[in-house]
Amino acid sequence: MSDAEREHVVELLQRAIGHGMLDLDEFSERTDTALGARTRGELNSVLVDLPGLRHEDAVPAAGAASPAWTGGQPDDPWIDRPTGRRVELKGVGSTLVRRGRWRVPTDMLVRNKYGETKLDFSSAEFTSNAVHVELDTKWGSVNLIVPEQASVDLNGIDELKWSTLTDKTDSTRAAGTPRIVVTGRVVGGSMTVRYPRRSWLA
Repeated sequence: MSDAEREHVVELLQRAIGHGMLDLDEFSERTDTALGARTRGELNSVLVDLPGLRHEDAVPAAGAASPAWTGGQPDDPWIDRPTGRRVELKGVGSTLVRRGRWRVPTDMLVRNKYGETKLDFSSAEFTSNAVHVELDTKWGSVNLIVPEQASVDLNGIDELKWSTLTDKTDSTRAAGTPRIVVTGRVVGGSMTVRYPRRSWLA
């Protein structure tokens, strides 16, 4: 069971929410299950009731049809639309993780209580040169990993209570792209913004 398989299933769940098959709570719960899956059976369990979506290596339930994804471009919520729709990630007592090749929306709200939040943008696909991330986190750590060429604006964080903020990025890269603007509040936790760790073999 590889991280690539888990991330592929998360991409399928993103398509499902764009087609109205899941609401945001179901998407968040199933994403957490997929990222924590240790067997292909566990991984397949988050897709088995979604028609038209399957993991290539998953074994369908008896009598269940599992056709491959077909037909045009999905209404993917991770792509900014003219309506300016915001994407919300929500968790309570759980770990919210986005990593690998995920598609970053231009406007996202992250709510998490009593859990870790990790957004790894280093290998993500950006659909815009500017991204807005609003945080509403309590009693949990927040880790943002950004590409080395990116610029990060933390001036919009208007509440940092019983928390620490560590910015390990280069503040002189004000014109870097993508530009990630972080606003909101962090209560009772630590927040770290950094670049990807370099391999000592590099």
